[in-house]
Formats: sequence, C-alpha cells, structure tokens
Amino acid sequence: MNSIILASSSPRRQELFRQLNIPFDVKVAGVDESVEKDIAPGILVETLALRKARAVAREVEGGLVVGSDTVVALCDRVLGKPIDHKDAFRMLDCLQGRAHKVFTGLAVIDAVTGRFVSTHECTVVHFRQAEPDEIEAYVATGEPLDKAGAYGIQGLGAVFVSKIEGCYFNVVGLPVARLVEVMGQFGISVTGFWEKKYE
Repeated sequence: MNSIILASSSPRRQELFRQLNIPFDVKVAGVDESVEKDIAPGILVETLALRKARAVAREVEGGLVVGSDTVVALCDRVLGKPIDHKDAFRMLDCLQGRAHKVFTGLAVIDAVTGRFVSTHECTVVHFRQAEPDEIEAYVATGEPLDKAGAYGIQGLGAVFVSKIEGCYFNVVGLPVARLVEVMGQFGISVTGFWEKKYE
C-alpha cells in the first residue's frame, strides 16, 4: 500500500488523519500562494491545494501526497488568515449575524505517476450576532490568528456559530467524506486501516 504524505503543517488536519487512523507522514514545501485577482473561491482552494501537493510530490520518491487549503468567503470576498489582532476583529465583526461560506480544496497526487485528483467542498456557516466585547475577548485569546476567517469552529470560535449547512469537518479544514472518496479512487480504503488497528 502506498505511503500517505500530508502536505500540511495544520495541527487540525493532522488530528483528523489520526482520528481516522490513517498512517501518514508530514512534509511541507514552500509554495507561492499568489493567484490571479477575482478568482472564484472554489477554484482558488483547489489551485493552492494542488500546488502544495505537487511541490511535496517532487521531493519524495513515492506515496500519495494530500494537499489542502481553506478559505472563508463572504459574498464571494475571500477572507484568509488575519495579519494581526485588529484584522481578526475586523473579519469577525463583518461575519456577525450573517451566513458565509467555507471552501476547502483537496488534492491527492501519486508521486510516482503524477496522476492526481483535485476537488473542493463548500459549507455554509451561520453566525449569531455577537457583541463587540465578545469578539474582543475571543481575539485576545490569540486563537483566530492562524485561521482562515479568523475563527476555529472546533475551538472557542464555536460560540459564534448558530448553524451550519454541509460538512462540519470541511470548516475545520479537511472534508473527511470527500477525502475518503478521493483516496478510494487510488485504491485505498480508509476502513482497511481500522481493520489493522482493531483485529
């Protein structure tokens, strides 16, 4: 069975792999994340996920490389990671009482053959209307600073979320069901890893 290499330093994605009992290694290659202006969010995350996977695939001798990228979009305006506390507050403030979309791109590439599959998932997230002091308190924790859209649904940022439509894990940063489907296209069954653990 091919080894699996996660082309991401995200602790959230790594934790999801561990939860699924998928054996993996982590290797990250620096890539240029600049893209053309006004690119659609779904195309953006697919492009960057594939770029990350290909960069790692060029540096390994074999295995399946999994790349991923997540952005938040409000009215098709992409919100990446905040640059500082002020930027985090601004992002969170504009999300209050509204629905936004979270896009995660997923790319899996066979490092030997170069064959790849790229796709993306979209989840709609609804925020309640929070008070400014709640937003300030959240920003002060530092949690928003390394997260697209300045919040983590799996952490303290959950206090803002009133409802979601779609895949929860996509908002965390990795669309698990979609990952399982794509890995299946490469002949890898995730449940096969469970059999080894629980036999």
